[in-house]
Amino acid sequence: MSANPATTTPTATAAPAAPSAPSISLGVTEPAANEIKKFMTSEEGLPETAGLRVRVVPGGCSGFQYSLNIEEESRQGDFVLDEKGVRLFVDMFSAQYLNGVEIDYVTNVMGSGFTFTNPNATGSCGCGSSFTA
Repeated sequence: MSANPATTTPTATAAPAAPSAPSISLGVTEPAANEIKKFMTSEEGLPETAGLRVRVVPGGCSGFQYSLNIEEESRQGDFVLDEKGVRLFVDMFSAQYLNGVEIDYVTNVMGSGFTFTNPNATGSCGCGSSFTA
């Protein structure tokens, strides 16, 4: 009796999974969204591609400051988010410090303005305009 040579069935190998695109979560409260929309509607001639650039820039007493600017369009490499009808642009550098942040707009006896609740901040300055990560 002769032995049958072992036969093997080729197995399919899965292609390596494509790396998932990084993501960012950035929240905007209703009061902040309403204020941003007011600013954007007061700017004449803004294209539909316009949005609010949210950035973190070096500076302030603690090392980093928030920056908000209305821009006509996103830039290459930006995260583009839609929060409560507001288009937000976030660059890759800022994204690492802004993930999980909530932007609010408050009015009190001391004035009014945008505030940031940042779970990534490890400290802030006394005046509250800058943070440490």
